[in-house]
Amino acid sequence: MSGSHGPILGPTSGQGHVDLGNQSASGPGEGCESAQRLGPGVPCQTSRNPRAGQWQGEHLSQKMIADYKRFIMTDGEGIRCSLYVSGCPFQCEGCWNESIWNFRAGQPYTRELEDRIISDLSKTYVQGMTFLGGEPMLNTPVLLPLARRIRQEFGTTRDIWCWTGYTWEELMRAGETADKLELLSLTDVLVDGRYIESQKDLLLQFRGSSNQRIIDVPASLATGECMTWSRTRDLAHHIPEIYTKERLAGEGSH
Repeated sequence: MSGSHGPILGPTSGQGHVDLGNQSASGPGEGCESAQRLGPGVPCQTSRNPRAGQWQGEHLSQKMIADYKRFIMTDGEGIRCSLYVSGCPFQCEGCWNESIWNFRAGQPYTRELEDRIISDLSKTYVQGMTFLGGEPMLNTPVLLPLARRIRQEFGTTRDIWCWTGYTWEELMRAGETADKLELLSLTDVLVDGRYIESQKDLLLQFRGSSNQRIIDVPASLATGECMTWSRTRDLAHHIPEIYTKERLAGEGSH
């Protein structure tokens, strides 16, 4: 997840009458079994762990945007346009975007902004669109219409990346909501999983902690297995501290 954003509001108030849950990890035996079933780092001791279908974008999303960034290179492969949606009930400890956990943070999503995004994506040097936040899978009232329009306007000539606190296995489990699965089906590359501070690693490409994965969505849907994006390239050595500070200023973690 990428870092500094535009106008934002307070972190957690005003979520509405929705059960956000605060399920802790089970005992050693159950926790191990759950981790195999629900993906790396799940259940997580330092974030919320929702049941299948417990959180729904149609109830949680306020159609608010924390930021929109044009023509950047930190939020996925190539030159991209990135939309940061507001609201995230995972609330991972150490999250770099805690200030936009509130679903009412930022500014309303508008048709004017959507048209601007489409215009920006039409530039020949732009590779694609990135959805971040906040939690994109809980902002489907905004992102599904936008993703559909991107496919309508550009087909597969622009790719779509998405960061989410859900793991692939959580999204695939029985009982998860159809809107999440549709957004997933329109996505090319998914960066999945909670941000876990104890597994933080600055050598990772496009991720904040080692439990997170870069997933080739079409290949995974075709094979029925979670397939790693083939161009994943993590750094082999730590970069000098001066560059680390610059990277921290431009990149964040879900």
